[in-house]
Amino acid sequence: MPGKNVLMLVGDFVEDYEAMVPFQILLMMGHQVHAVCPEKKSGDSVATAVHDFEGEQTYSEKRGHNFKLNATFDDIRFESYDGLVIPGGRAPEYLRLNPRVIECVRHFAGANKPIAAICHGLQILTAANVLAGRRCQAYPAVRPELEQVDCRWEEPSADLDSACVDGNLITAPAWPAHPAWMRAFLAALGTPV
Repeated sequence: MPGKNVLMLVGDFVEDYEAMVPFQILLMMGHQVHAVCPEKKSGDSVATAVHDFEGEQTYSEKRGHNFKLNATFDDIRFESYDGLVIPGGRAPEYLRLNPRVIECVRHFAGANKPIAAICHGLQILTAANVLAGRRCQAYPAVRPELEQVDCRWEEPSADLDSACVDGNLITAPAWPAHPAWMRAFLAALGTPV
């Protein structure tokens, strides 16, 4: 089975594991993945943040790696891609302000192509207004935003390692869910796992 073309939306201070691990998994499974960021070009990098769960009331944050982009956001054609990945971290809060990012998400939702969003990545989906009536998981702090757009909250597992599948939409609360989240996204792409 030939690999699919997958688009990944990232930005500065994207969550490190939520960008790098899915990127590598998808490549390993034979897919072509284009990681893009508005206002940056192929060969540029975004700074990542490592979020961890260390016993405080919310996650901690440390500076992560530089994640190299391999495509230019302004050059991409949404119709060329079979699936979309939206990692979390702090990047979604500003990426959702970009009209072309919203246009991108609406293209994938309207075409019923697989969309995998995790953690705070769902903030972009709420801004695109594509979640009404859908079931989702996200980092629990995003729950109020999801409910305000009439999304049905599905409680994540206590260890944040679950995923929620609602048709073409695959969501998860945080990076501990990578096995379940990526397995479901690969299945949606038609990749045997």
